Amino acid sequence: MDFDTSLEYARKLDRRDELSGFRDRFLIDDPGLIYLDGNSLGRVPKDAVPLMDRLIRHQWGNRLIRAWNDEWMGLSRRIGGKLAGLIGARPDEVIIADSTSVNLFKLIAGALKQRPGRRRIVTDSVNFPSDLYILKAVADLLDPAYELVVLPVDNGFAVSEEALDRAIDDDTALVLLSHVMYKSSYIYDMARITEIAHGRDAMILWDLSHSAGVVPMACHDLGIELAVGSTYKYLNGGPGAPAFLYVREDLQARLDNPISGWFGHRKQFYFDTEFEPASGIDRYLTGTPSVLSLAMIEPGVDLALEAGVEPARAKSLSQSEYLVALWASELAPLGFTLNSPREGARRGSHVSFGHAEGYRIDQAIREERQVISDFRMPDNIRLGIAPLYTTYEELHTAVHALREVVQSGSFRQYSAVIKGVT
Repeated sequence: MDFDTSLEYARKLDRRDELSGFRDRFLIDDPGLIYLDGNSLGRVPKDAVPLMDRLIRHQWGNRLIRAWNDEWMGLSRRIGGKLAGLIGARPDEVIIADSTSVNLFKLIAGALKQRPGRRRIVTDSVNFPSDLYILKAVADLLDPAYELVVLPVDNGFAVSEEALDRAIDDDTALVLLSHVMYKSSYIYDMARITEIAHGRDAMILWDLSHSAGVVPMACHDLGIELAVGSTYKYLNGGPGAPAFLYVREDLQARLDNPISGWFGHRKQFYFDTEFEPASGIDRYLTGTPSVLSLAMIEPGVDLALEAGVEPARAKSLSQSEYLVALWASELAPLGFTLNSPREGARRGSHVSFGHAEGYRIDQAIREERQVISDFRMPDNIRLGIAPLYTTYEELHTAVHALREVVQSGSFRQYSAVIKGVT
């Protein structure tokens, strides 16, 4: 697609945007702030504000403990059932629980027990670090004889399908991958890699944190066994909001939850001392849910469902193509590299630009130009595209801010020492 790099062209694209009305459904206190970090923490849906007030004043304030039976007991499953529509799952295959990391622990442990005798676990070196930490910890805990294979990048951004095909063998118990890479935005071919794993009778577990809500997928139809994901990025569930997990329906009766808590008990208020797992997806609950954080997920999920994943993906692709065109025109001559794939089909909903001074540049545009991106080591400045509220004009402004702080040299006044949230 050919793009004019002028500001007027950006405004023209915004006027044509069929999803533009969704921007008004988010809380935007400072219209001058360019927020391109929705791939890390999404904006506040306006509907979340009266919902939180109602939760505090009416449900907690007035109903007190009675609100558990009124409203709260079914929240995890009800919101999970809605979220299922965003990842191509059935409503009874998804539940909201704990954090992404805790859910990974549960599903990794459960999966490995489903393949007794197999000792190989396959992942890649560009997976989110927490996924790798937890994978190694679970393997060491269950059996030090497990062989953890962390495949190196061989196609510039991730691991090629050919390399995965060679690595996944008849001794492989589990394959764990992120659908979209957190640094580069590279998208794996979910269908093809799932097919490779299933060809060796290995289970597959996908981390959907950077794709849920903005990349179409078909977890159930592809036969994917397991998935986890964040709700506070493109789903706009709020800081630290509980995560989701997906377990294919036919596996639920036999896949154990290794963190057996009372909310996953079949008769939790009988207070039996022996654990008896609940039926279906409820067995993957553990402790008492954080109701206020849990409830805040629903407005963002509702907006994503209303907009539709396919239209969101179409806009995201158009906007990322526009960013790449701006990079080529405005940033490449200044030494910025494109650290995301050029091919749109292989790119998620953020674009990474590389620069040796990336961290200082990221600070400079935040402090001087009111442009919020984020930084990931060693040199990645990530610009997140949240298609329900990101505009083309914002992308145009952000790229020119990057250009100007480099041309002026103003970034040099900022420290290169990493500190705090980047």
